[in-house]
Amino acid sequence: MRPKIYLFGDSITEESFSDGGWGASLANHFTRTMDIVVRGYSGYNTRWALRVLNRVFPADTEVNGGGAPLAVTVFFGANDACLHDRCCAFQHVPLPEYKQNLRSIVSYLKKRWPTTIILLITPPPIDEDSRLLHPYVENLSGLPERTNEAAGAYAKACVEVAAECGIPVVDLWTQMQYFPDWQKTYLRDGLHLTPSGNRIVFEEVVKILSDAGASLETLPVDLPLIADIDPKDPLKAFGSE
Repeated sequence: MRPKIYLFGDSITEESFSDGGWGASLANHFTRTMDIVVRGYSGYNTRWALRVLNRVFPADTEVNGGGAPLAVTVFFGANDACLHDRCCAFQHVPLPEYKQNLRSIVSYLKKRWPTTIILLITPPPIDEDSRLLHPYVENLSGLPERTNEAAGAYAKACVEVAAECGIPVVDLWTQMQYFPDWQKTYLRDGLHLTPSGNRIVFEEVVKILSDAGASLETLPVDLPLIADIDPKDPLKAFGSE
């Protein structure tokens, strides 16, 4: 049975198998070595994620899925960081609660699967001008429902929780802003990722997995490769039934 990676998060995870998505890139990269399983929930924050953990990862996950996953990515914060007095206030989670929710999610996963790699990903930066052009609910205030400053505070909190828990983290908020034109290069609507933005997530996740010992060089390939099959005796490569 191939090892699995679960991608747990909000809409940026839900759409990660879209064209150029980071989840699809992981599936392509680890083809025949790992299965990538998406558990993304558009609009969700850590409060809602914590409430549904047992349904996202039901008790029979190990039985039906062949054991503990090799890794789980936890990618929340973009919705928690919605401002409490703007049009998406119902998604807002106060910063202290966000940190505690992340701790609880990590604790649940580590207790359930002690050997699994748990990887946090911070929310991305926010292009506020683009958010005004792409509202998801009616916005009568004329003000963006998210700000880059608020997203940065939640990203910092995510990095702090990762340090507290002794687990790796992708600081997407910081990584993306190293590029001068990040607003248009990495974000398609001020929040969600372009193919170039998805590429950053993919590359950072692959690097962290490799550092943890999970790479193409270390993972066994599922079933014989065509190069290992003897044209004169093809069935030999498959062994006995």
